[in-house]
Amino acid sequence: MHKQSIGISSIDYYLAPSTLSNEDLNKQNPSWNMDRATERSGVQSRPIAPDGLTALDLSYEAVRRLAQANPGALCRVDALIYCTQTPDYLLPSNSNLLHGLLNLPSQVMAFDINHACSGYPYAIGIAKSLILSRMANQVLVVTADTYSRLIHPLDRSVRPLFGDAASASIISASDHLIIEDQSFGTAGKLASRFIVENGGMRHTQKNVNEVHLDSDQRVRSPDHIQMDGMGVLSFFNKVVPTSIQDILALNKLCIEDVSYFVLHQASQLALDSLRKSLGVPSEKVIIDMLDTGNLVSSSIPVVLKRSMVRGLFKKGDRIILGGFGVGLSWGTVLITV
Repeated sequence: MHKQSIGISSIDYYLAPSTLSNEDLNKQNPSWNMDRATERSGVQSRPIAPDGLTALDLSYEAVRRLAQANPGALCRVDALIYCTQTPDYLLPSNSNLLHGLLNLPSQVMAFDINHACSGYPYAIGIAKSLILSRMANQVLVVTADTYSRLIHPLDRSVRPLFGDAASASIISASDHLIIEDQSFGTAGKLASRFIVENGGMRHTQKNVNEVHLDSDQRVRSPDHIQMDGMGVLSFFNKVVPTSIQDILALNKLCIEDVSYFVLHQASQLALDSLRKSLGVPSEKVIIDMLDTGNLVSSSIPVVLKRSMVRGLFKKGDRIILGGFGVGLSWGTVLITV
């Protein structure tokens, strides 16, 4: 029996229309050392969603661009997976809202997954499983986040990192970017290393005055992202290279067989550290975040699309996708061009 190839047949994205540059941040916060922040983050500017623009709005634009480039693609969609940690409402889900905006048929299943920087590998892994189980033939995977809404404006450790964006991908029977294999991991006991404490059902009330400085003089607020950056980085420096080595070994491959590594664009520091842990040359690890920052769940698909537009990939290239972040969670996907 011929093995069916399931792949990413098309990708598009949309960056939030406003831009916040490092010069802007320096004007707002003269005490911040933005030269050092730029060196560590690898970011000079980032797209920011203005007031009134939500993850749903960004995702609608991403899907619209995808549909324009691929006429008729939405007519064949029979499942919609929406990945976000900044939904428009507590309920209903953004997948339901986008389903309505796109006028998709009632037979289309639609659901959200609440993942961040590992969300794209998770979503395309789920999409592939839906197709293999014959529950779907063509899956629309959407990622969208407005993390800028979760950041305290005076938190110098987090604010220079994140941007707002959305992506849309079609997963189907395809030999374009073939999804060869995938693996996932979770370290729930370390969840507090990246957390927003308030806003859920455990701590529903927000308190704008509940702000303090930690031992490194960083602003901390339970209403906003609290990230143990070095703790998260040290953990992923161990598990991500192991996850990559394991998936390659299962497919009888080695690091040298991989043409490119498209890892979550967490920061320049994080990617440099992971590259050294993997022992691969710098040209194999794609870093493309100078004007986007960390786009959370949209990080990997945006880099993939921009790399394809530049003509970087050629037929036969093997690419590792690696997402890691909130949860703590991680996902590794092996694809072939």
